[in-house]
Amino acid sequence: MIEAARFMGSARDAGFDFYTGVPCSFLTPLLNGVISDPSLTYIGATSEGEAVGIAAGAWLAGRSPVVMCQNSGLGNMVNPLTSLNWPFRIPVLLIITWRGQPGLKDEPQHALMGSIMHELLTVIAVSHRAFPRRSDEIVAALEEARAVMASKRLPFALVLEQGTVADEPLRALPVAPAAAGQCVDLTEGGERPSRVAVLEQFLKQVPAAAAVIATTGKCGRELFTLHDREQHLYQVGSMGCASAMGLGVACNVDRPVIVLDGDGAALMKLGNLATIGAYRPRNLIHLVLDNGVHDSTGGQPTVSAGVRFASIAAACGYARAFCVDSLAGTSTALADGFAGEGPTLIHARIKPGSISPLGRPTLSPVDVAERFRGFLRGASSVGDQGRAK
Repeated sequence: MIEAARFMGSARDAGFDFYTGVPCSFLTPLLNGVISDPSLTYIGATSEGEAVGIAAGAWLAGRSPVVMCQNSGLGNMVNPLTSLNWPFRIPVLLIITWRGQPGLKDEPQHALMGSIMHELLTVIAVSHRAFPRRSDEIVAALEEARAVMASKRLPFALVLEQGTVADEPLRALPVAPAAAGQCVDLTEGGERPSRVAVLEQFLKQVPAAAAVIATTGKCGRELFTLHDREQHLYQVGSMGCASAMGLGVACNVDRPVIVLDGDGAALMKLGNLATIGAYRPRNLIHLVLDNGVHDSTGGQPTVSAGVRFASIAAACGYARAFCVDSLAGTSTALADGFAGEGPTLIHARIKPGSISPLGRPTLSPVDVAERFRGFLRGASSVGDQGRAK
């Protein structure tokens, strides 16, 4: 059995000082230690997949992140691990508990995952080893993880068994509830603009120093077709994770960070809004382009017609949230977002459809990630504006 402080200290020495994840009783000592340590950053996620997105954003911003969860959450993580970390080659350290370990009594919902976890990790190209059980094994385990992550540019998992880490009390207060933000309705009720028209308006106003994460599908493809810039990251796969990535970036840079989201993607991980509202990165603008359909797959309707994203965001703690349905309203909301203190959400109701012919990014995801990471390295060091509170 090891002490949480011993592992955290060695992990900090190895560069791991940014943590996110979802609790598990096996993880309680480590979680309590991380949350209680003011030298470490911890963001509690609403889902394991969201945590992977947050960690990916933190890595793009130059951190060495750790994601902690139980192995039942591995199922929730499979999509971003295979369609975000793998194509973009984003290495993060995973600490995954071994619930349902064969031969040990556990709850029935853990039995299947407990028996297939190691095989599943291998299938999705996540190298792994046992979490160290003795203090003198910690450094070697972390060195192995770092070496594999550096050579493969992929996540590495430490599998934590029950009783490995000694009990650790929680010495920190819970995240303080954020006050509800201001919700502003700028809708006009006229003909709605197209997504490409909104993106053109966005490109006219976005600061040169801003980092932009475009959600998967036609949003990123249209942005690339209009104007490819080094500060653009065109997400592929990992639907719903764009805002989580934006949070991970915004917590670690001072420059503005803008997420270009879609209604289907935002609905898929609606809990991301609660996390953003709780940690309140003041440099984040979240623009939800809502055309009411899954445009990339043939225009099947989403349920967004009855969803008030701006009201939800304001209730979750975004500083300001706007609802717009015109280019003029979009311009006004963007100007306010760039000038004011966020996080800001802009719910832009637009009409379906895309430009034709519609191109695709000609850079590989790895090249896009490297270019974007290089752009972020040109930012000033992290200060009070960007870091999560």
